[in-house]
Amino acid sequence: MTQAANNYDPIRLEVFKHLFAAVAEEMGVVLRKASYSPNIKERRDFSCAVFDAAGNMIAQAAHIPVHLGSMPLSVAQAVAELSFAPGDVVILNDPFRGGTHLPDITLISPIFIEEGGEQRLFGFVANRAHHADVGGMTPGSMPVAREIYQEGVIIPPLKLAEGGRLNQGVMDLILSNVRTPEERAGDLRAQMAANRRGVARVQEIVARYGADEVTRYMGELLRYTERMTRRLLESLPDGTYRFTDYMDDDGIGDEPVPITVSITIEGDTATVDFTGSAPQQKGSINAVYAITLSAVYYVFRCLIGLDVPNNSGCLAPIRVIAPEGTVVNARRPAPVAGGNVETSQRIVDVLLGALAQACPDKVPAASQGTMNNVTIGGWDPIREQSFAYYETIGGGMGARPGKDGASAIHTHMTNTLNTPVEALEYTYPFRVVRYEVRRGSGGAGRYRGGDGIRRDIEVLTEAQVSLLTERRRLAPYGLEGGGSGARGENVLIRNGQETPLPGKGTVLLEPGDILSIRTPGGGGWGKEEYGQSRCVVVEKEDERMV
Repeated sequence: MTQAANNYDPIRLEVFKHLFAAVAEEMGVVLRKASYSPNIKERRDFSCAVFDAAGNMIAQAAHIPVHLGSMPLSVAQAVAELSFAPGDVVILNDPFRGGTHLPDITLISPIFIEEGGEQRLFGFVANRAHHADVGGMTPGSMPVAREIYQEGVIIPPLKLAEGGRLNQGVMDLILSNVRTPEERAGDLRAQMAANRRGVARVQEIVARYGADEVTRYMGELLRYTERMTRRLLESLPDGTYRFTDYMDDDGIGDEPVPITVSITIEGDTATVDFTGSAPQQKGSINAVYAITLSAVYYVFRCLIGLDVPNNSGCLAPIRVIAPEGTVVNARRPAPVAGGNVETSQRIVDVLLGALAQACPDKVPAASQGTMNNVTIGGWDPIREQSFAYYETIGGGMGARPGKDGASAIHTHMTNTLNTPVEALEYTYPFRVVRYEVRRGSGGAGRYRGGDGIRRDIEVLTEAQVSLLTERRRLAPYGLEGGGSGARGENVLIRNGQETPLPGKGTVLLEPGDILSIRTPGGGGWGKEEYGQSRCVVVEKEDERMV
């Protein structure tokens, strides 16, 4: 490691780090601007990345953390099953073949360069975007299912384009199995456009610096991130740190679902072992291995704290054990829609809970621990077409040593924005009647947890709602004597009467009904001092309100 560390130009390394990151960022700009759906255009529920010829992730833009460790598995699966030629585009969403859950559709494009009059495979670009509907038993494709076949159309690695020409048969097959084909077609074409931009930009970098130099610094970036991760691990005291937290339920049964981890630090390596976690569940909270790997990547990447590249080098010194057939590494045909969005959040909570024992000065209390997934679908009588709306809703961030938690924000494995009220009401037969910070929902402590959100949506037509939410029974934990954050609530308001809704399930709404989502607060950090009285400051873009 020492020899490798001294065998490169650090200034040139920094240049290449930003070059590759800029490629991924520009891909994201293209995808956002060209997309049709508010979920991608407004909420930015997507990620873009650059890979070397071996499938190692060299750079990912600062998009969605849950995609960090999982997209390389998609590329690896595509490489294992298919051959590539210039102009090809591979599509997949199968969670058991490199995907996460079915709404997340990944497109992979090879990068070829010319050498000696021949085309040589140099690397890949890929992007993953959450589509608001991919079929299945409920609009939005996020149901409480009992098997994956109920969750939507399953796409193995297939050629969506070959030699630059669209495979219309594959496109038609996908669009015939979704409720909003025009929107899906627009988003898929936006994904293809993003990949084309990424391929062109990497080819330009190679043309400027030469293939050998670019390949060399791809490797150096991987080794640099690995060194920084090893340095972090060396700074932690050796030992084994254990923690258990629980999912509220699986949506079918009522029992809490434990997730257990033991993290063993030995010098500059770590073993993360999820043995003891619950078996895979009947309901759709099961996570595939790619999700668990992403959560591990995210947590250790956060602890590094430095501006190191988002690449595969982070996982090199970390061994992850996730027994097959458990809620953190489910087998087909387990339903997995909620594993990506809900179980991933709880995996982060247990990892941070364990690491708080090793480095209490670096770890925050539990954040809201859920993405508060809401899907609403039906028939829009004004536009005379089907609609499918999907959104995750922010909440409270856990307090950390020296600072209160942020309020009304997306935390941990999600990094999306909200859907602006104007965009929501313009696109769907909805009216947002209440949208505010849920005051007082953050946990008490020397440093208070951030507050959650209340978002009330009135539907103007008959609609089917599916909810996949957590922390409705078990509150986000505090640390170092801090209090728990408030639990979330889902409420149906009909004719002014409030009816509690379960954390997971499907309900039919009538015109004029209001769906009220009240999200959890973050946990507090440290014991609250006697007589302590501090104002709570909420930051809202460019204004501050006390």
